Amino acid sequence: MIEGESSRSRKVALFVTGGIASYKACEILRGLQKNGCDVRVAMTEAATEFVGPKTFEALTAHEVYLDVFESSSPIPHIELAEWADIALVAPATANVMAKMAYGIADDMVSTALLACSCPIIVAPAMNVHMWENPATQQNAETLESRGVFLVGPATGSLACGDTGTGKLAEVDQIVSATLARLRASSDLAGKHVVITAGPTHEAIDPVRYLSNASSGKMGYAVAEAAAAHGARVTLVSGPVALPAPTGVAVVHVTSAQEMLDATVDAFATADAAILAAAVADYRPAVQADHKLKKGKEDLSSIELVENPDILATISKDRGDRIVIGFAAETNDVIDNAKKKLARKGCDLIVANDVTRADSTFGSDTDSVTLVGVHSETEYPCMPKAEVANVIVSELAHMLEPEVPVTDATIVLPVGDNNAREEEQDSTC
Repeated sequence: MIEGESSRSRKVALFVTGGIASYKACEILRGLQKNGCDVRVAMTEAATEFVGPKTFEALTAHEVYLDVFESSSPIPHIELAEWADIALVAPATANVMAKMAYGIADDMVSTALLACSCPIIVAPAMNVHMWENPATQQNAETLESRGVFLVGPATGSLACGDTGTGKLAEVDQIVSATLARLRASSDLAGKHVVITAGPTHEAIDPVRYLSNASSGKMGYAVAEAAAAHGARVTLVSGPVALPAPTGVAVVHVTSAQEMLDATVDAFATADAAILAAAVADYRPAVQADHKLKKGKEDLSSIELVENPDILATISKDRGDRIVIGFAAETNDVIDNAKKKLARKGCDLIVANDVTRADSTFGSDTDSVTLVGVHSETEYPCMPKAEVANVIVSELAHMLEPEVPVTDATIVLPVGDNNAREEEQDSTC
């Protein structure tokens, strides 16, 4: 048995599989340790060809799990699976992902993963052609449908010389995603949260539209975080190229009017709304029913009309429910966020400067300030999964019922007859 663990330590089972990115598992391990995690490592035989087990034993001061039958524990795979608060597979090869998808258990890593009942995070790393193979894509979708959270892969230059998607996600991104899921709790259990994400497309004709550069990444990350906190989530999404978050009901829309209608419908039974979508402010007054021909039809000017204000509409009818909005600004970020908070009538604004390369549309990181009526809380640049957890945690805090002040909380001096009389009068 594993003994001597602090009740407060966060226990991570790190599964390292064979690939050139295996050396980065050492950096991931150190990042987790710096954030208070106790990490135990299991390796495939192929992984030991890239990084020796002694390296991980030196970093963790614990035996590395290598073989089901050659261990100091009689049942090492069950021991590790039951010990862990979360399982992280980094890097994850196409082979181990296939084993996980089909329930194959033929070595220490795959057997322990099959026995895990804790949350599982997978960080894929492989050649671009292996990642794009339909078998791998199907396996990834299968794992996500079962609640496994995938971090990456990233796109860039690969060790083999190819360029494309298959690169291990950044170490900080993997560590942050793991920490976010470790902190996730059931503090939103029983709550229904509506979240909007992405841009809207406002049609000019059947092939042209007005829009913006929103990728939807922030809204999708917030939806994922809210679900991890136990909420029932309805995600109203504009047109994006992102997979549906695990455990989230997605309503796909195109225009601002469609997004408003879907959001109002979902909010009717909701406890809160987080409106992260970048809704187009205007739409063409007339939408042509055919493709407008250059030179034959006038395209030099388009009459615009204002779109409905989703944040203001939802805030106006919220009652005692919580509404959080976003403000993507290019200057005077905090001042503009405060004005938007007052103008829209919501409870909180998440403000960010989209002129920053690390905090703009499409980036994987964000630097935000939570602006409330009486508060401003600035956060450093973090992966969007971490930012999403901050926002959802704040929502959970805002939804906590206030403890009423009662007479029982009043302490009166002994022998103060006047005070005693005032107490009696106050309770009449």
